[in-house]
Amino acid sequence: MIATQRARLQLVAAAVLFSTGGAVIKATSMTSWQVASLRSGIAAVALALLLPEARRSIRPRTLIVSIAYAATLVLFVTANKLTTSANTIFLQATGPLYILLLAPWLLREKIRAADVVFMAVVGIGLLLFFVGTDAPVRTAPAPFQGNVLAALSGFTWALTLMGLRWMGADEAGGSPAGAVVVGNTLACLATLPMALPFSGIDAIDWAAISYLGLFQIALAYALVTRAVGRLPALEISIILLVEPALNPVWSWLVHGERPGPWALGGGVLILGATALRSILANAAAGKSPARA
Repeated sequence: MIATQRARLQLVAAAVLFSTGGAVIKATSMTSWQVASLRSGIAAVALALLLPEARRSIRPRTLIVSIAYAATLVLFVTANKLTTSANTIFLQATGPLYILLLAPWLLREKIRAADVVFMAVVGIGLLLFFVGTDAPVRTAPAPFQGNVLAALSGFTWALTLMGLRWMGADEAGGSPAGAVVVGNTLACLATLPMALPFSGIDAIDWAAISYLGLFQIALAYALVTRAVGRLPALEISIILLVEPALNPVWSWLVHGERPGPWALGGGVLILGATALRSILANAAAGKSPARA
């Protein structure tokens, strides 16, 4: 019981750390390329030290999955610099929609009737972000472009999750920790040419970027890897919803950033549908006969 409680606390702490990303990214005066490169570079080194198994589990599948994860990291930072934190995290949370659309072809998994309803609700939530046009503000100077990039990050995040499942389907597929380390390394190197030169960066920027790499990514992922083996999948998915729920709160408290009503409505639909689907899927699994 003590181990389970510790795992819950670790997962909550990880979700809270994840949720601070948008507010801290917006607090820097650095370009999106500089934030993406330095954030991932610091995280890659820290994760390699925190998760020794990551250094011993680099496989061909690791490299493939890492490309999708690296794209997600860069798109998340870039979107946060252009649109609100709420829009970015809510649109990235549409990942399960793309998983269901692609699963029949990439994972050979069938779509059920309940999945069609889920896709419809999440699809409506996605469209709501593009119904109303948010006025540009200091922390979100190009909302439409940022929303497009955030939606793309939802797609690449879906590819990442399917890739991790693909890795886990084979004992020789490698460890997810390895994919996280390599993905951050690729994100750092891919954005480095656009990030240079690193001039005019003050102490506040360095403090923010160090926090993002060491805590918002590295420590958070280390906590997740230690917790997931002790909790059921449903509980993990519900606890991690703390991230998209808190993300807009930090940006509101720190920057006074307020998402528009259409974005809030879309976010509620996406998160609500995701939580309900997780609960129903868990209930259905509990009723299924056990396999020998």
